Amino acid sequence: MIIELDMESDTPIYVQLRNQIVKGIGRGELKLGEKLPTVRQLADEAGVNSMTVNKTYQILKAEGYIKTDRRQGAFVSDNINMNAEFREKLESELELLSAEASVTGMDKKEFLKMCEDIYSKMQPCVSM
Repeated sequence: MIIELDMESDTPIYVQLRNQIVKGIGRGELKLGEKLPTVRQLADEAGVNSMTVNKTYQILKAEGYIKTDRRQGAFVSDNINMNAEFREKLESELELLSAEASVTGMDKKEFLKMCEDIYSKMQPCVSM
């Protein structure tokens, strides 16, 4: 998986990293149970501070996307489930995206088609 960061973006680097890893899992670029690079390796590859990667991994772990082991490192969780907190977050973000689409003149059909097209690029999660 190639990590692309926008150093000029208002979005913090750790959030960009988090989002790219989640997208990588969703697209099937990262498989369930797959070992992730060490904090130091990812920091070197991405050209960022290791504390930034560490913060990203802590967030991903708290959200249930990855598991960590002090001796073996970080792995994509092999059982990522939707919980009530995730569902609330998803609904809130979809509400905002829907409002933005509506306000800018996008019709419902076009919005739903875009959602379908993007979702169809995601791969079902399969354990290694």
